Amino acid sequence: MNPFSAFVMYLIVWWLTLFMILPIGVRGQAEENDIVEGSEPGAPVNSDMWRKIKLTTIIGTILWVIVCTIIITGIFNWDDLARLMGVPVDSGGPS
Repeated sequence: MNPFSAFVMYLIVWWLTLFMILPIGVRGQAEENDIVEGSEPGAPVNSDMWRKIKLTTIIGTILWVIVCTIIITGIFNWDDLARLMGVPVDSGGPS
């Protein structure tokens, strides 16, 4: 895996992790009975983004290392994924 592919893989894993972590612990203004005039009642009272970005970076980095290890060592490859999904795999030999 070249460095650019590893970087792109990190960005994808980080971004997916961020979207999984964003809704954790969010309480809306309506839930807190603290609705700011002119805002959406479901808007978060305190999003705590810096904590979520730090948590995303830690978890995303761990997941990225696991994914890169699997790709580099060849523990799991595209043919294995195709077999798992029931897709016929071409042997690559002459027809």
